[in-house]
Amino acid sequence: MSRKFAVEFLGTAILVFFAVGVATLMFGFKFAGGSVAAGVVATALAFGLTLLALVYLIGPVSGCHVNPAVTMGALLTGRIKVTEAVGYWIAQFAGGIVGALALWGTFSTSPLYHRTVTGLGTDGYGSKSMIHIGAGGAFIFEVILTAIFVFVVLRVTSATGNPATAAIAIGLGLTVVHLVGIPVTGTSVNPARSLGPALVVGGTALSQVWLFIVAPLAGGILAAGLHRSLYREVDAGLAAEAQQPGEDEAAAAAGASG
Repeated sequence: MSRKFAVEFLGTAILVFFAVGVATLMFGFKFAGGSVAAGVVATALAFGLTLLALVYLIGPVSGCHVNPAVTMGALLTGRIKVTEAVGYWIAQFAGGIVGALALWGTFSTSPLYHRTVTGLGTDGYGSKSMIHIGAGGAFIFEVILTAIFVFVVLRVTSATGNPATAAIAIGLGLTVVHLVGIPVTGTSVNPARSLGPALVVGGTALSQVWLFIVAPLAGGILAAGLHRSLYREVDAGLAAEAQQPGEDEAAAAAGASG
């Protein structure tokens, strides 16, 4: 169990360090020459490709949630127990904070970096949103984006999913979510990814981070509900089939009893 928590901590820290690092370079340092389109694409790919690699790296150990919303979905679909989910959440939030601190420590050695100006790839609404979306719109948007992403994760990692391509689907799913979400809220869909940078930057980012914790968790709950209602019979049938002995096993058992 401790190995699962350890890799969830490590995976979340890696996701924040690399993907949020790219977001900071694109929109804080304006490394892309001020091009919003280039920044959005680069950041979306950073999140998607980092998660894709992490699924292959730590997926066999913990399932590679690295996201409290995904853990919420797994909990409500009966894949993990409450005690395990709590351990995942603690590890993920701790990993997000450590990843953000490591990133801040790296950037702070640059004379071009100023914490309150350059930021750290934080999410936001109102004046902190590219389109100045309101809190209500941001909340709905984050719930929907997270629900879609978590639903994809639950489906491709289910008994009917293809393990060989699950990482690709998950990575591409997160990429698409960021492509549409960055101009609106910066894209959270992951409370641990949002909390770490907000704690470092403080100010408005910290006062708004509640939305990027609550909304993604609500999205995870919605995704679990959709998955259970749409695929309950399929998953239940596969589970029952897996528990029944095959024809050869049944014949062998009958012969042994005879």
